[in-house]
Amino acid sequence: MARRNVALIAHDQKKDDMVAFARDHQAWLAGCDLVATGTTGARIADACPGLAIRRLKSGPLGGDQQIGALIAERAIDLLIFFVDPLTPMPHDVDVKALMRLAIVYDIPMALNRATAETILGLEEAGAPAR
Repeated sequence: MARRNVALIAHDQKKDDMVAFARDHQAWLAGCDLVATGTTGARIADACPGLAIRRLKSGPLGGDQQIGALIAERAIDLLIFFVDPLTPMPHDVDVKALMRLAIVYDIPMALNRATAETILGLEEAGAPAR
């Protein structure tokens, strides 16, 4: 199977969850080309030094838009975006635009750990690659 291009993003209140997810699924993620927004990527890199992660700008500084552009260029196969629905986001329009692009380009998008693990489970079980 070809290497998957996976984007990782987490809102501030979900960064610990994303780090735990990356640590728990490090072997699967190691087989992917990873891209992440700045702070999320830094936190994952610190916790999982064996993972190669291309870090973009922080989400509020344009990182969400950079990942959106990669989606539009069909350079992302899976978006894992741990969203915090309880905290207001000053860059909410960027987040909505990113999610809209994932829907328009039919990119699998996990907004929480349960969905991300379901997608990984399907991949491991041999579901056809997109």
